[in-house]
Amino acid sequence: MNIVLEVKNLTKHYSNIQAVNGVSFSIEEGTCMGLLGPNGAGKTTTIEMIEGIRSMTSGEILYKGKPRGADFRKETGIQFQNTELPDYLSVLETLETFRNLYGRKSDIRELIKICHLEPILKQDNRKISGGQKQRLLLAMALANDPELIFLDEPTTGLDPQSRRHLWDIVYQIKEKKKTVILTTHYMEEAQILCDRVAIMDYGKIIADGPPEKLLNEQCNNTTIILASPPDDDILDRVSSKWIKIQDGVEIYTENLNQSIKILLDNKVDLSNMTVRPQNLEDLFLKLTGKKLRA
Repeated sequence: MNIVLEVKNLTKHYSNIQAVNGVSFSIEEGTCMGLLGPNGAGKTTTIEMIEGIRSMTSGEILYKGKPRGADFRKETGIQFQNTELPDYLSVLETLETFRNLYGRKSDIRELIKICHLEPILKQDNRKISGGQKQRLLLAMALANDPELIFLDEPTTGLDPQSRRHLWDIVYQIKEKKKTVILTTHYMEEAQILCDRVAIMDYGKIIADGPPEKLLNEQCNNTTIILASPPDDDILDRVSSKWIKIQDGVEIYTENLNQSIKILLDNKVDLSNMTVRPQNLEDLFLKLTGKKLRA
């Protein structure tokens, strides 16, 4: 496949702070790449340097094998994390106004359909919900029929139903073989939508690859969750890796059958036991040693 975007040794310094430290990656055409990490990890700074919003201290960014130029600006779409919509305009007026800024335009009827805007076209921007606003912002990001799309935490603060609607839109974008860079704090979202994820912390990429491949290589345990934790000595016999949580205990094991046998032999109550394969959140915790920073 063709390489759409290539980032080489990207850095950003602020006085004594190194926000981004030698980030390198490339993205093939039609790929949805998730950039994950806690606040302060450097992912937003990295994305903004790629978009051209923020200057870089050093490094190189290539679009289709060349330094970014007019083609990059014409062929990219950006949905920012926070964008204020103009007051007193309807959803349709806003979309038409934004679309008319470009020489290259998406079909407005298709935009309205993909982003599920039909019921709210005549509504004032001030009167739409958070989920409706995010769908409008995504339609605006697609207004120029972009080949490369940046989505910066598009579902933050949305209820589960609105999040699922946004996921459906991203699926449709992927079906059109568009290239997407997605930042998100939701591990489930990244695992479902992304063909590949890069986990950042302290300005560096610490893991990069398809979600399932990363999990198989680095986090292939099974998680047992118990609502009522047994004594620590029993937990130590079950597995060397366990952690007490608010609602009980999580046990990480490579041998599920043996772990359950030990629990049963010690007469541990398993009536409220949950068993699940490890996911991206588990991988994140393993690699960074912490939950996402507030």
